[in-house]
Amino acid sequence: MLKTFDLVLIGVMTATAAVTYTIKHRAELKLEEVHRLEAEIKLEKDTIDLLKADWALQSQPNRLERLVKAYDDELQLQPTESTALVHAKELPMLKSEVPVPDVTEAKASAKGATVAGAKGATAKAQPIPVPAPHAGAEDDADADEIETGSVE
Repeated sequence: MLKTFDLVLIGVMTATAAVTYTIKHRAELKLEEVHRLEAEIKLEKDTIDLLKADWALQSQPNRLERLVKAYDDELQLQPTESTALVHAKELPMLKSEVPVPDVTEAKASAKGATVAGAKGATAKAQPIPVPAPHAGAEDDADADEIETGSVE
């Protein structure tokens, strides 16, 4: 009986040693992979820094001015007039992309709404005018659709 028990214990110890070794081996492989990835990340960061420095050199105003003068005949560039520039809020965009209004504008409009609401609390809501359909719209399938424009 004792010999059987000893053999079972030796088998369990051997299996435990094998499992421990495989876990250790996998951990070492993962550690090597982590070191390899860290080296790749460092290389990419160094490359980004190098590209940023190169961009800074390439986009220097003095250099660009020299290039514009050298290739003026081929490029035929002209200065941009200040009237040609627009603000971002003036560009047409999707309703979901409309910038959030300033807090000061929201407070001012809220005060005006509160004052108007207090004065005209018993007044009925005004209906929103809908444009009249064009001539012959009864025949159109799109007669019920309303055209919308951008909201300012």
